[in-house]
Amino acid sequence: MSIRVSAVVVNWRQPDLTSAAVASLEAQTGLDELGAELAIVIVDNGSADGSAELLRQRHPDHLVVDTGRNGGFGAGVNAGIAARPADAVVLLNNDAVAEPGFVAALLTRWQGDRRLGAVTARILLAGRYRRADGAAEAGALTGHDGSRWVRDDRGLELVNSTGNEMTRSGNGRDRDWLMPADGPARGDDEVLGFSGGAALLTRAALDAAGLFDEALFMYYEDTELSWRMRRAGFTVGYASGAVVRHAHAASSGTSSGLFRFWNERNRVLVAARVAPAGVVVSALARTGAATARAVLAAAARREAGSRRRARERLDSLGAALRLLPAALARRRRLDRAATVPRREVAALLADG
Repeated sequence: MSIRVSAVVVNWRQPDLTSAAVASLEAQTGLDELGAELAIVIVDNGSADGSAELLRQRHPDHLVVDTGRNGGFGAGVNAGIAARPADAVVLLNNDAVAEPGFVAALLTRWQGDRRLGAVTARILLAGRYRRADGAAEAGALTGHDGSRWVRDDRGLELVNSTGNEMTRSGNGRDRDWLMPADGPARGDDEVLGFSGGAALLTRAALDAAGLFDEALFMYYEDTELSWRMRRAGFTVGYASGAVVRHAHAASSGTSSGLFRFWNERNRVLVAARVAPAGVVVSALARTGAATARAVLAAAARREAGSRRRARERLDSLGAALRLLPAALARRRRLDRAATVPRREVAALLADG
């Protein structure tokens, strides 16, 4: 019997990026040898700009689902999952391009360990980077070790993600973020969570743990689902041979108010739902301290940018606090349904 694989790509007002992602899925190799049949589902998240019609014209062989509204990343993926029956679902960000053996490498890793609920890919940053000369260089990306990197065509290729981590302070982050891609290779090991930007999810794990939580809208939804899969008895693995290149934050931008709001709010809510009590307290303290610093800076500087950042911090913290009781109620429901204790998953928390 063949393995039914459904690849889901979510679009919101970026049909050219989405078409490039779809083209990379059309060029996948090695699937026949694994007995796999790949179907591609393009989900338009209510772009209302002609994207859905354009994508149907460009990709007539694939199913295009128009949700009619922008419900966020999780809602778009859920619509794609529901559109086609499949034994495994492959996710690819619309601003990423997969190498030809991407899907085959994910499937091979899964077939080698059926305990896996998800397999996360090796995501590299598109373009090349060099270390920033100083704080004055704008647009720099900051690594977990504090190193800063800026775009330079003569620079190094860097890692975007080899899976998702959560730190003991409740911060969700990409494993191996900004590590040189030509550094020591990481084996096909286990990781706390998968990255929704490029991963395989099994039907069995989705049936047991449920789909993405659409209320999170964007950011942390893959980390939250990873915890639910693990509490349901599944693990998450990494496939080093499943490679994609990703234009980091091409859709929202890490300096945008949109990014900061959802990232700050969801950090607190997801920690409250899934993490040990100490991590929840740390996440609240960290977010509260950052908000206080932003408010004090706005009062001292009296600049429009400082005031805006303070308002954004206050809005995200306020939203998290309003939703905290519901998050704790969800935590209790997950505890009642779980087959794996929280402490077993928490053993995978990273320092930081």
